Amino acid sequence: MPPVTGSSSPSVAESTPGRAGLGPRAAAVLVFVSSAAVLVVEIVALRLLAPYLGLTLETSTMVIGIALSAIAFGSWLGGHVADQVDPRRLIGPSLGVSGAVVALTPAVLRSTAEWAPVVLLLVAGLTILVPGALLSAVTPFVTKLRLTSLAETGTVVGRLSGVGTVGAIVGTVLTGFVLVSRLPVSGILLGLGALLVAGSAWFEWRTRGWNGAPALTLVVVAGGLATAVAPGECDVETEYHCARVVADPGGGDGRTLVLDGLRHSHVDLADPTRLKFAYVRAIASVVDAAFPARQPLAAHHVGGGGLTLPRYLAATRPGTHSVVSEIDGGVVRINHDRLGLRPRAGIDVRVEDGRLGLRRLDTGSRDLVVGDAFGGVSVPWHLTTAEAMSEVRRVLDADGVYVANLIDHGDLDFARAEVATLAGTFAHVAVLGEPAGLGLGPGAEAQGGNLVVLASDRRVDLRAVQRELEARDTGWRVTSGEELDSWTGAAERLTDDHAPVDQLLQPYGPQRDQGH
Repeated sequence: MPPVTGSSSPSVAESTPGRAGLGPRAAAVLVFVSSAAVLVVEIVALRLLAPYLGLTLETSTMVIGIALSAIAFGSWLGGHVADQVDPRRLIGPSLGVSGAVVALTPAVLRSTAEWAPVVLLLVAGLTILVPGALLSAVTPFVTKLRLTSLAETGTVVGRLSGVGTVGAIVGTVLTGFVLVSRLPVSGILLGLGALLVAGSAWFEWRTRGWNGAPALTLVVVAGGLATAVAPGECDVETEYHCARVVADPGGGDGRTLVLDGLRHSHVDLADPTRLKFAYVRAIASVVDAAFPARQPLAAHHVGGGGLTLPRYLAATRPGTHSVVSEIDGGVVRINHDRLGLRPRAGIDVRVEDGRLGLRRLDTGSRDLVVGDAFGGVSVPWHLTTAEAMSEVRRVLDADGVYVANLIDHGDLDFARAEVATLAGTFAHVAVLGEPAGLGLGPGAEAQGGNLVVLASDRRVDLRAVQRELEARDTGWRVTSGEELDSWTGAAERLTDDHAPVDQLLQPYGPQRDQGH
C-alpha cells in the first residue's frame, strides 16, 4: 500500500451536488429576518388576544409556549426536510406562506372572537404555530446550503445560530419599544406579512424556482382589506390597549372608556359629580365619609383610566391636587382628546408605573391614595404585595386613607389574600361590596364582582360610610372587625417573593365595571 501523504475532508457539496451558492450575507439576512419575525408575531399576538382572553399570566404563558413549540418543531422538521429536498425549493415558500398567514391574522382572530369564540384558542394557536414553524425552518434550510465543507461546520452553524439569536433580540426590542408605540397591531402584522412575501419574491428571483409570490401578494392585500372590515376595531390602539370611547345611548354627555373590550371608566363631560359605576360611588362614599365636606385633599391615584375620581375630587373639593400614575400614554391622550380633560384642573397625570410612582412621592405627603389599576381583569401583581402596601402607607400622612378597587369571583381567594395583606400593614381594614358578592349571610355563597377595600391607621367612621353608600343607592354594605376576620380566614399575605395573583384570581362572572 502506498504511503498516505495528505488528506482532505470530504465536502458536503460533493455528496450533495448543486446545493451550494447562497452567499454569507444573503444567508445572514434570511436567518436574521425570519428569527426576528417569529418574535414580532409572538408579542403582537398577545396584544391581539388581550381584548378576548385578558392580559393575564395564563394568556402570556400560552402564547410563549406556542411560540417556543413552533420554533422547536420548525427547527426539527426543517432540518429533516433539508436532508431530503433541495433547500432552495423550500425557503421561498416558507417565507411567502408565513407572510400570508401573518397578514391574515388580525382579521381571522378578531372575526373568530366575535363569531366563533369557542374555537378562538385553536385558531390563535394556529396563527402563531404555522408562521412560527415555517420561519424557524428557514435557519436549517440556510445552514444546509452554507455547509460546503465539513471542515467549517462549527463556524457556519455557530455563526448562523448567533445571527438568528440577534434577530430574535432585535425583533423583540423593536416591537416592544418602537412598533407597538407607533403603529396599530394590525398594521404591524400587515407590514410584516408584506415584508416576508417580498423576501420570498427576492429569494425566488435569485434562484428562479418557485413562483408563487404574486398569489401570496394578493393574499396580503386581501388580509389588509379584511382587517379594515373585521369586527373589534379600536378607536385607538395605545401602547397597552385596544381603546374605544362609547357615548351613552340616547345622547347626553356621558362617555365610557372601553379598554380591551372591558368598561374601565365612565365620565360625564358636563357633570363630573355624576358617578355611574357602583364601585366608583363606593370609593366616593369612603372619601366623603372620611374627610370633611369640601376639604381639599392631596391625593394620589394608582391607575388613571378616564380619571373619573380625580375629576370628582376636583369638582367637589376645590383646591384638591391629584397626582395620577397611568402607565399608558395613549390613555392619557384619550383623556385630553376625547374625554374633555382641561389643563390646570388640579390633575397631574404622569405616564409611569404605579409602584414606581409611589416611590417618587415624599413620605407623609398624601391624604388619600386610590388604587385602581388593572391589567386585563386583575390588579398587576406588584401592586398587591405587602411591600407595595408599605409604600402606600409611607406616602400617607398619619390620618391618610387608602381605598382600592378589586375584582374577583368564585371563592374570592385573591380578594381574601389582598385583605389579609392590608391587615398586616394597616391598623384598620374594611371591605365594601354587595352582600351576595361577598357571600355574607347564612348559607350565602360568594358570587364576586367589584369589591372596594378601605385601609387606614386611623379609625374611619364606618357608619358614616354605610350612610353614604345608602344615599348613593349602591346596595353595598361595609364589613369589618370579627366578621371580616372570619371572611378572610387563613388567607396568605401576598409578598414580592410570592404573589400568585393570576392563580388566585377567578376572573369569570357577569361583566362588571373594571376600573377608574
